[in-house]
Order: sequence, then C-alpha cells, then structure tokens
Amino acid sequence: MAALSASGVTRRGLAWVVLGAPRREFWSRFRKEKKPLVPETVEEVKEKPILVCPPLRSRTYIPPEDLQSRVESCVREIFGSSVPSSWQDVPLEDGHLKFGLLSRLADDLGHAVPNSRLHQMCRVRDVLDFYNVPIHDRSKFDELIASNLPPNLKITWGY
Repeated sequence: MAALSASGVTRRGLAWVVLGAPRREFWSRFRKEKKPLVPETVEEVKEKPILVCPPLRSRTYIPPEDLQSRVESCVREIFGSSVPSSWQDVPLEDGHLKFGLLSRLADDLGHAVPNSRLHQMCRVRDVLDFYNVPIHDRSKFDELIASNLPPNLKITWGY
C-alpha cells in the first residue's frame, strides 16, 4: 500500500503518522501526566454482624368495643358541623377529606385500609363495615398445616 504524504502528515495502513509518530502518541503528549495514587492507610473496624431477624409483622386486628363512637367523632372532627344526623351516609367524594378520615382512623385503630380497597370506600358506612371485620394473624402455611394434606406432603417448622 502506498503512503500518502502531505506537509509531514502521512497515512500508513489504518494509522495516521504525524512527523514520524502515530496519532495516539502525538495527542498523548499534550495530556497531563497522571501521578500515581498513593492509598491512604485506613484502619478497618470490624464489628460482629448483627444477624437478628426482625420480628414478624402482626396483622391481627380486633375491632374495639367503641368503634362506632370513634368513627363518628373522627367524622364530626374532619367534616365539621355540616355532618347530618345520619353520619354513616356521608359520601366520601372529596379526596382530601377521605384521606384525612382514613389516615386518622388508621393511626387511631392501628389498622389501615389497603390500597386495593380504597375505591370501595364511598361512604362512611363502608369504612365502618371495613373496620368491623376482625383479622386473625394466620399465614398460608398455618392454614396448610391445619388442612388435610396428602400423605406425601408434610410441613415442619423446626428446620
């Protein structure tokens, strides 16, 4: 392959040669020289790892005896004096008021309405019905142990 030459710049193969040096070497002369990094001595502090499992979250909910009076007081507090005597039929159309009521009840009762059920809370009666249902903390494994399992399947917790 013939080399092209013009004003000291030639091309040989795939690399350009400027004044006898390849392009990579020509441009690298103008770069700042990097000084080698000296690692600082850092004293490592090793602690014993904490391998404690967090406590299981209890999903148990038992409705309190005075649930209806608690919900009524929250409704009267959030909606103000405009609440009619049939307070259970108050619509929850305004999102801010609905959020205020549900968050107050969740803090007060320790049990929140899940996201999948929020669209069902259209009236205060729906909220009251939700909070009237007790929830027992039984996992699916507990239910499996209590059910009739086939003879070739056995669940043991002591592993």
